[in-house]
Amino acid sequence: MYVCVCKGVTDREIEAKAIDGADYADIRRELGVATDCGSCGQSCKKLLKDYEMAATAEFSAA
Repeated sequence: MYVCVCKGVTDREIEAKAIDGADYADIRRELGVATDCGSCGQSCKKLLKDYEMAATAEFSAA
């Protein structure tokens, strides 16, 4: 799914960056998320939070 239409960034690209340890500032800088119209910023932050929670749950279950 496209998160940032202006830059053509998908949720999978954001997830890959998050897995590599990127935070919101890194994703903005590297992928350009929320640097044009800015409407995707909150969606990106929510995805990062969701990925973090999922990773924490997986780590706790192991």
